[in-house]
Amino acid sequence: MFLFAMGLLLVIFQPSTGQFPRACANTQSLLRKECCPPWDGDGSPCGERSNRGTCQRILLSQAPLGPQFPFSGVDDREDWPSVFYNRTCRCRGNFMGFNCGECKFGFSGQNCTERRLRTRRNIFQLTIREKDKFLAYLNLAKNIPSKDYVIATGTYAQMNNGSNPMFRNINVYDLFVWMHYYASRDTLLGGSNVWRDIDFAHEAPGFLPWHRAFLLLWEREIQKITGDENFTIPYWDWRDAEDCVICTDEYMGGRHPTNPNLLSPASFFSSWQVICTRSEEYNSQQALCNATSEGPILRNPGNNDKSRTPRLPSSSEVEFCLSLTRYESGSMDRMANYSFRNTLEGFADPRTAISNISQSGLHNALHIYMNGSMSQVQGSANDPIFILHHAFVDSIFERWLRRHRPMIEVYPAANAPIGHNRENYMVPFIPLYRNGEFFISSRELGYDYEYLQEPALGSFQDFLIPYFEQARQIWPWLVGAAVIGGIVTAVLTGLILACRKKRAGASPEIQPLLTESEDYNNISYQSHF
Repeated sequence: MFLFAMGLLLVIFQPSTGQFPRACANTQSLLRKECCPPWDGDGSPCGERSNRGTCQRILLSQAPLGPQFPFSGVDDREDWPSVFYNRTCRCRGNFMGFNCGECKFGFSGQNCTERRLRTRRNIFQLTIREKDKFLAYLNLAKNIPSKDYVIATGTYAQMNNGSNPMFRNINVYDLFVWMHYYASRDTLLGGSNVWRDIDFAHEAPGFLPWHRAFLLLWEREIQKITGDENFTIPYWDWRDAEDCVICTDEYMGGRHPTNPNLLSPASFFSSWQVICTRSEEYNSQQALCNATSEGPILRNPGNNDKSRTPRLPSSSEVEFCLSLTRYESGSMDRMANYSFRNTLEGFADPRTAISNISQSGLHNALHIYMNGSMSQVQGSANDPIFILHHAFVDSIFERWLRRHRPMIEVYPAANAPIGHNRENYMVPFIPLYRNGEFFISSRELGYDYEYLQEPALGSFQDFLIPYFEQARQIWPWLVGAAVIGGIVTAVLTGLILACRKKRAGASPEIQPLLTESEDYNNISYQSHF
């Protein structure tokens, strides 16, 4: 009954956050290269009359990129979003959105001045009603059109440089599936040529910040289309799981009784159609995914290649990953060693942190284990387990941030793969977000995780680790300072003794009677070393 009631909400049309604002998907905006829609509150571009923001030229990062992408001017995603727009809304204060009509993450209220902290919870800790509500929200998102956003069905060149717009409508859930596809798709080079070693959301430093922004935007859309401002994404803690415990009809869909690659007909996820899964077909046609339905969700958990992913990740592997002190290293791609990001993403061994692309660990292991739609990068978001999985991956990222407390400078400013430098804008989000903006604690972005709210972040050891780490980093300086201080103290002591000895041997007639002076007790040499 509850699911049926939620279905009645399909007639609601609310704004969504995603790729191309509908107000800018037209010839005039593309030719002018300007996306500064009016805010409904006062009718002015970017809400300028209400001091929310102004239409300004985009400032692109000039930092050098890594060598992984040896081309220039062949991909619409280069220097995002300058191929399509070079002027967008720059919002003031705590305002946000493509027209500055929303509040930044973590803020609410008419003027976006009220701080708000929401808590993401373990899906198995939800009540039956809360769980059913989450499932109903997912189904609603799959069936309600996005009011404010559309997707591109052609490249800028195929649009004749803006004079022939190629966009189409899409539902809220598939909007995010398409965005994940668009960020990770291959570069079309013309003819039958493509460049595969490119990804604006994976295999580089931006992997964790990008997916953090992605989940926040997805979470906000659910809040909008349902009117449930308290909604948060639940997570699945897959550590030490022996099988896919959420792959049941009560949760994310069980196994089909006769076809192990399909979902049980008792789950409404069995009727969902996937999009953007045929990358080789798009490449051969030099075309973009146009969100045409491509069949049901595929999932056959556990029947994957065991030589690549023998089991789901363990608690000890997560703890080892959290112990790594370097966020990024070396080439800053999937070959990086001793990199927390690369180890958590799954391209480095979770027991040694040495790159091993023949194996799939941690984040990647879960995708491979699902053995279906989740296992193909570009279309992986079609399976709703994607949301639960990445929420837990984000919680591990949050644990690392709290344990090591890195400065923003820890995130690479230059020489990362294309799109992954600190000041690069994330593809394909409009409004614009830089990678570095999400390399901060989740609390600053308005959310927390239930299992991280426990006293002392889960253990007294976790509380002390940051301080031990800071002490370890400055220990050589402390030792050096102590040695120098000892030498200086010894020199000063020698000088004092020499002076006293000299005075003791002086004539009594010229010795001052300091012992009878009021200042006697104030004579001292204090070392500040």
